[in-house]
Amino acid sequence: MAMVCLSDFEAYAKKHLPKIAWDFFAAGADDCITRDENILAYKRIHFRPRMLRDVSMMDIKTKLQGTEISFPVGIAPTGFHQLAWPDGEKSTARAAKAMNICYIASTYSTCTLEEISTAAPGGLRWFQLYIHRNRAISQQLVQQAEALGFQGLVLTVDLPYTGKRRDDIRNGFRLPPHMKLKNLEGAFEVCKMSLLDPSVSWNDIYWLRSLTHLPIIIKGILTKEDAELAVRHGVQGIIVSNHGGRQLDGGPTTIDALVEVVEAVQDRVEVYLDGGIRKGSDILKALALGAKCVFIGRPALWGLAYKGEEGLQDVLRILQDEFRLSMALAG
Repeated sequence: MAMVCLSDFEAYAKKHLPKIAWDFFAAGADDCITRDENILAYKRIHFRPRMLRDVSMMDIKTKLQGTEISFPVGIAPTGFHQLAWPDGEKSTARAAKAMNICYIASTYSTCTLEEISTAAPGGLRWFQLYIHRNRAISQQLVQQAEALGFQGLVLTVDLPYTGKRRDDIRNGFRLPPHMKLKNLEGAFEVCKMSLLDPSVSWNDIYWLRSLTHLPIIIKGILTKEDAELAVRHGVQGIIVSNHGGRQLDGGPTTIDALVEVVEAVQDRVEVYLDGGIRKGSDILKALALGAKCVFIGRPALWGLAYKGEEGLQDVLRILQDEFRLSMALAG
């Protein structure tokens, strides 16, 4: 079967992944309204295309926190990549480096930060952090990521508790025995997901700042009020995100929330978006509404499930080609 668009990879992954893994990746919270609306919201946005604009030469490169990437797409932090492909996050890192884009590695990786950085030396990588009740764990991870050459710290702020994902509860989801949360092993084995710290507040941005020189990007902002607070607390970037619809069901879609966040921020920090990107034209819509770059979550996992690093590169190339074509046709 020719893989022509991202839904082809979705269909392949659904057919070939074990049900428990597919359900975990696909899960949204409660009725999955926000998960599904993230995608539908793009269909309600229309272009105003301009004609006779010489589009024979197009530059689709951009910069993230000063580092150039080949086009404005990155890989969002998602956990447990070994559920999709045996090499897990190592394959993800290699694909991102080959395409010259940014990969945000999750706290809940099934490969260590060291394995990820060794797999693709010199690639642009950021580290996504959950703050745990045991602050020493979080501190150690931040400092390790910086020492390993990660270039940004992404603090996820929309998960004081895990959203209710019904299929995971029905399936009794847990990692297979041969897989581990590699960054939380050994010194960290006291830590489990239930030990996320629900008391995290804006003051913790100052604590993080004291630990690292890396730019701090906050992931999970959906309102102008929180965007203002983020800028006031000195962050370098915001990812407009509703966790792929996996947390609070009934919140805004990310493309809708983007507009008020961009307006509030007024170019003081870079604004990115994740959630619902399925086509190159979706990327263009997000950029037109003020995003600097978008990040893909589930589509990256579908690419891994198809052919590992090669499959993920295929997904990224399709998005890149569709984005370039959309730009040209929109003038």
